[in-house]
Amino acid sequence: MHTVVKRELELELVLSPERSIPVPARLMYRTEDPYAVHITFHIDSSFPVHWTFARDLLVEGVFRPCGHGDVRIWPDRIERRTVLCMALSSPDGDALLEAPSSTVAAWVERTLRLVPPGTETERLGIDAALADLLAPLPADDLWLSDPWPSDESTDGEV
Repeated sequence: MHTVVKRELELELVLSPERSIPVPARLMYRTEDPYAVHITFHIDSSFPVHWTFARDLLVEGVFRPCGHGDVRIWPDRIERRTVLCMALSSPDGDALLEAPSSTVAAWVERTLRLVPPGTETERLGIDAALADLLAPLPADDLWLSDPWPSDESTDGEV
């Protein structure tokens, strides 16, 4: 059974130190993809924007700065509010977003209770898939038996 943990929230897209605009977003975690978190921005628009990155990155980013390259996350205090900052970079552009830290932290905690750290591999079913892949099939018996007797006689015939 696969479970999905969703949370809709409003982020702030930072345009300058003095100006930001609200952006509706959805956080999503799926137990069949246990290492990843998904964020969709502009969820009610014709062209939503989807980002996927490691759940561990978001878990760590709630407490301390982390990430390199395309996704960087860090906690901050802005005007007496605790926020989670996300800097996203792509070939299409860069964005700095602020999310309510307590909301994201509560959502992350729900995902961690559902799939505790270190148990993600069990959710992928790799061992069962490998067992199925390597299990002998009835047709394998045909390949394992010799369809042509050898030229050597086993009962003493010359």
